[in-house]
Amino acid sequence: MLGIRGMTCAACAQRIEKTVNKLPGVAKASVNLATEKLFVEYEPDTLALADIQAAVSKIGYEALEKASGNGITIPVGGMTCAACAQRVEKALKQVEGVSSASVNFATEKATVVYDPQIVRVAELKAAIVKAGYKAIEARDADEDRERKQKEIKTLWTKFIVAVIFSFPLLYIAMAPMIKFVQLPFAKAIESMMMNYPLVYAVIELALVLPAIGVGYKFFTVGFRALVMRSPNMDSLIAVGTSAAFLYSVYNIWRIATGHFDAVDVLYFESAGVIITLILLGKSLEAVSKGKTSEAIKKLMGLAPKTAILVKDGVEKEIPIDEVEIGDTIVIKPGAKIPVDGTVTSGHTSVDESMLTGESMPVDKKAGDPVYAASINTTGTAQFKAEKIGSDTALAQIIKLVEDAQGSKAPIAQLADTVSGYFVPAVCAIAIIAGVAWLIGTGDPTFALTIFISVLVIACPCALGLATPTAIMVGTGKGAENGILIKGGEALEIAHKTTAVVFDKTGTITKGKPAVTDILSLEPDKLLLFAASAEKGSEHPLGQAIVAMAQERGLQLWEPDSFNSITGRGIEAEIGGMKVLAGNSKLMAERGISLAQFKLESDRLAEEGKTPMYVAVDGELAGIIAVADVVKPSSKKAIKRLKKMGIETLMITGDNQKTAAAIAKQVGISKVLAEVLPQDKSNEVKKLQQKGKKVAMVGDGINDAPALAQADIGIAIGSGTDVAMESADIVLMRSDLRDVPTAILLSQRTMRNIKQNLFWAFGYNVIGIPIAAGVLYLFGGPLLNPIFAAAAMSLSSVSVLTNALRLKNFKVPKKKKKKNR
Repeated sequence: MLGIRGMTCAACAQRIEKTVNKLPGVAKASVNLATEKLFVEYEPDTLALADIQAAVSKIGYEALEKASGNGITIPVGGMTCAACAQRVEKALKQVEGVSSASVNFATEKATVVYDPQIVRVAELKAAIVKAGYKAIEARDADEDRERKQKEIKTLWTKFIVAVIFSFPLLYIAMAPMIKFVQLPFAKAIESMMMNYPLVYAVIELALVLPAIGVGYKFFTVGFRALVMRSPNMDSLIAVGTSAAFLYSVYNIWRIATGHFDAVDVLYFESAGVIITLILLGKSLEAVSKGKTSEAIKKLMGLAPKTAILVKDGVEKEIPIDEVEIGDTIVIKPGAKIPVDGTVTSGHTSVDESMLTGESMPVDKKAGDPVYAASINTTGTAQFKAEKIGSDTALAQIIKLVEDAQGSKAPIAQLADTVSGYFVPAVCAIAIIAGVAWLIGTGDPTFALTIFISVLVIACPCALGLATPTAIMVGTGKGAENGILIKGGEALEIAHKTTAVVFDKTGTITKGKPAVTDILSLEPDKLLLFAASAEKGSEHPLGQAIVAMAQERGLQLWEPDSFNSITGRGIEAEIGGMKVLAGNSKLMAERGISLAQFKLESDRLAEEGKTPMYVAVDGELAGIIAVADVVKPSSKKAIKRLKKMGIETLMITGDNQKTAAAIAKQVGISKVLAEVLPQDKSNEVKKLQQKGKKVAMVGDGINDAPALAQADIGIAIGSGTDVAMESADIVLMRSDLRDVPTAILLSQRTMRNIKQNLFWAFGYNVIGIPIAAGVLYLFGGPLLNPIFAAAAMSLSSVSVLTNALRLKNFKVPKKKKKKNR
């Protein structure tokens, strides 16, 4: 991924894509105008990144690279010449553990690749300081934000300067023509126009020059693109305003040589006001584009700037980029966790809502994972740093969202294709219309008005921004709510979903057994006996019974003896009493009758629960039922999907009876049971062959092939890395209600994109013929170039504003129970 500087419209993005795609070794190149980023897939053996940057630079743009791997970019202060850069570079290379160091004097940055096992970032900075220079804290996100803010401020300043000169210019040009109302100084201006036409014309020239000056980039970029036979939006503005300006300068010469009637055909105000309105549009566009990437900025803003390192028992606050893998970090109440790691000592509660969207703090003790940017709420703890920099969960989420925002949805291909031919076609229409009206009327002034209007009204930007801005806001909104959508294609396809297939274990259910029923006259006593007997068991069912006893606050007894009977259960001796806990086979072998609980055990089996019989001293004391319990959100999620008209199915390797019981609990009518892991993808394929658009929701390694086969793979955030890698959408909260939310978000985003494209195409299809004089041909009005420029500016802003409406997307909230 490379940052691109210097793009002004969709044609620029098309040009960069076209250039990079032509390079040998490039598999795919995609430019996102809204995020100003270039995404390239290429063969590193065939092509170097520097070659891609050089190719982009050659066509007039700048491609910027971020440091990666065990590399760091350190801003260096105090350098005054190239010799200084050489000195810093030499000092860094002499540090043990540094494999390469490169200092760029122009950007004042040192890029260092080093071994974190040998050298720390603090030592690299110390080497720079020792050499006599300053090592400044790196602030990539802040710098990017500052750069964009500076860009917006510059555009507004240019717009204000243009207004200061263009408004009086417009007033001087138009006041004498407005007769239905008496404007101040109108008679004086008209008198000057009639009696001193040269003075009048020179005043207009003096007023238009500052406006052209602040809009110089339209001309430098636009004409350069024309010379390179790749015209863009700036080319249209540059040609249109230059034609108006040069024609007006020619008429000043005519006035100076005695042709005073030429004062009526001065077009300086058109050139000045067009540039002013375009600057206004660009300023509003820059502000709106900044808002579309707010989700990324919010995520970047979550990361703390410092960490408290514990070394030899001494605490020391260090910058976040100096933390290395293996460091011991202390976290105090109210502080943000700086990097990912595992708690080594202490006990605390952590707010992980930034990762999962869950508002309740999570208890953390030794051995539990902690994640960067989550907030330590109560206690103090120490943890070992395991993932730093770009490897943290937060960094991965940011990368995922950035990649998604940079990717293109299939629907964008139409707009991209049109954008590629758009500007040359507009130039051709402008020339044809101008020449046709010149031949038809014999009036060069009228023909010039048509020519300028067509060039200025055309807006390729609206086409280029229609899709990426909506995708940016849509994926950003998803990330805010714990729904990570990996790309524009996933966002587009999700809205077409007609069937959702759920894995059972760990997806619909919690994935680990829990006690559901205790059948006994003395439930707590039965649980105490069973849990005490199972205390040393490693079987999941036994652990579930122990967990329930601990949850109820029961003090467990130490068994005098313990024996595990494979495939049957366990036997133990507690306080002189013999306790048996296991299945019906164990009870039958020991001659214990189950008759009194026959009906209850059958009912439990039908409900998909596993009955565990407990006998004390040869007498059946009761049954404890254990099952993989359904998540509270599962039933509500299925209900919402059905309301949306989407078919729901469950797939599992479990037996038919258990699967049917779980499906009945959540409201799923179609069950695919006893399906082997390798056959899950085949079942998905069968549904696709019936013409269904299938979304597969799973969490395990065995779900990965089915997730990849499905039209949309949705992984549960608590699942395996393999499942999340195979999926198109990751649900960080592991809440199934996010499945219908993700589909709903896709529907809203696609509706927004279609609205944007309809407006962008519709605007140009209607606007260009009007500017070409089609209405005037049939007795209608003629479009003034100034109004054409205003319409063009508003078209881009309207597309961006419509995309920003997605920020109002609300996730359906769960209803809270009222206390009575």
